[in-house]
Amino acid sequence: MGLAVGVIIGAAFGTIVKSLTDDVLMPFIGFVTGGGVDFTNKYLILSGGDKVTEGMTLAAAKATGANVMALGSFATAVINFVLLAFVVFLLVRQAAKFIKPAEEPAAGPSEVELLTEIRDELKKRP
Repeated sequence: MGLAVGVIIGAAFGTIVKSLTDDVLMPFIGFVTGGGVDFTNKYLILSGGDKVTEGMTLAAAKATGANVMALGSFATAVINFVLLAFVVFLLVRQAAKFIKPAEEPAAGPSEVELLTEIRDELKKRP
């Protein structure tokens, strides 16, 4: 049951991190690096670029049949992964603080103490 809850929450959290990356971080990075250009539409034409025009989106470039390397989409996926891995690391570290290791049972009397107690009981008998 705990695993199922973890998977569901993990999937929902993955969606939140994807939105954070796509809607907040990448536009900011695009603004800093290229004057407000959508960073996910950064690509490199490998072949068949005769139909691709300046300013064409990644989807449109792929639709022309050009062989393109989607560098912006890859960078977005890497940032997504790094953010998600960092947050999961923080969650696991916090959970480890709350989970206490099993305590060892209290040690009983030593052999010498037991033998001393038996000797004393035997001395009390007539």
